[in-house]
Amino acid sequence: MGRTQYYVAASADGYIADRDNHLDWLLQYGFEAYQEHYDAFLTEVGALAMGASTYEFVLGQGGWAYGDLPVWVFTHRDLPRAAGADLRFVSGPVGVHAEAVTDSAGGRNLWVVGGGRLAAQFADAGLLDELWLTCMPIVLGAGHPVLPTETAHDLRLQRTTHFEGGAVELRYVLEGPERRVWPE
Repeated sequence: MGRTQYYVAASADGYIADRDNHLDWLLQYGFEAYQEHYDAFLTEVGALAMGASTYEFVLGQGGWAYGDLPVWVFTHRDLPRAAGADLRFVSGPVGVHAEAVTDSAGGRNLWVVGGGRLAAQFADAGLLDELWLTCMPIVLGAGHPVLPTETAHDLRLQRTTHFEGGAVELRYVLEGPERRVWPE
């Protein structure tokens, strides 16, 4: 059975987007130093879950980046469809859709993409297994937090990866009595 992973980059002070919901601060770093690591992560992914804002951002980048992987978009709005994408638009609590979303991953990992609020819903429902957090060497001062949960969550550090340019990935397992226990 796959894991549910929130793989995200954030500023050193814990924001995934600036106060205007922009990512220019992140895009300035380019992706060359991270590409091989990202590609290895993606080979283990069987399905993705994202919110409407992340979906719209991806569409705005020109071209669909996720091939034929099933992508679940949690939204209350009507959104355009990306050509050639395997999209499932859903609304309501993540727990209502959890079984179908994880089943669509075919035993591989589910990647919760982008938005902290959606990842927080997975965490608060006891459905988030791992947080892969790449801390970028910048302080934004305000913005959209990494994981704005309703409750506290214990994290156990599994691994760190240092990147050229000062970014550090922290790979955590979320712990607690209601969570699955993964081997080290």
